[in-house]
Amino acid sequence: MEEDKSEKDDYGYHLFPERDPRGRKREPFLSKLYGLKLRCKARMKIAMETSPHVKLLLDAMNQAGCTAYRDRHFTCEECDERVGGGFDSSTSEIVICQNNINDQANMNRMLTHELIHAYDHCRAQVDFLGNIRHLACTEIRAASLSGDCSLTNEMSRFKFGIKQHHQTCVRDRAVRSIMAARKFSQEAAEKAVDEVFESCFHDREPFGRIPHNTAEANMAYKEFRNRGRYYANI
Repeated sequence: MEEDKSEKDDYGYHLFPERDPRGRKREPFLSKLYGLKLRCKARMKIAMETSPHVKLLLDAMNQAGCTAYRDRHFTCEECDERVGGGFDSSTSEIVICQNNINDQANMNRMLTHELIHAYDHCRAQVDFLGNIRHLACTEIRAASLSGDCSLTNEMSRFKFGIKQHHQTCVRDRAVRSIMAARKFSQEAAEKAVDEVFESCFHDREPFGRIPHNTAEANMAYKEFRNRGRYYANI
């Protein structure tokens, strides 16, 4: 798969200036003044304690042998305005963009999205930097399972009423994410998504279903916690 050669690939670090190896930038003064990092961390804590999507993924990672600790694997940073978060596979850290996540619902969804990447990295050793098909697969799963393509979100984008709309949204979001994170052309991103779409779209672990809303996420979490338990008549 050919990359665009017009500019050297920086593996998406240009979107996360606080961790760009070419020259790290410090948190801006205004962000400190407005307490964006503290707000971000507070919302993150609430998500971990209350969101069924997030709690299920944290439990699944723990079961897979990749326990995620809040102080070690999660960070709030200043980012480019085009992104809300990211997963840094080199450090196994989830980055939440404190300047772009402005409410609890967005925090819950973004944390879910990035935890799906972390879960895939744990269970399948996803090669985020070297294999576009791997990247396409985890972006398909994150778009499908995180709520990115919920009816509410799509209506806010003025996109609704199309047959198989969820699949269409997932394809579009996955292509956009690949192009944002890496310097692949749209043609290369679309080809990768098409090649792996069927298998990755139908891989719904650890949810077992597409949790279209909180009620379905709660049911998925309950079912996940009951997996493998032995029930006997008393």
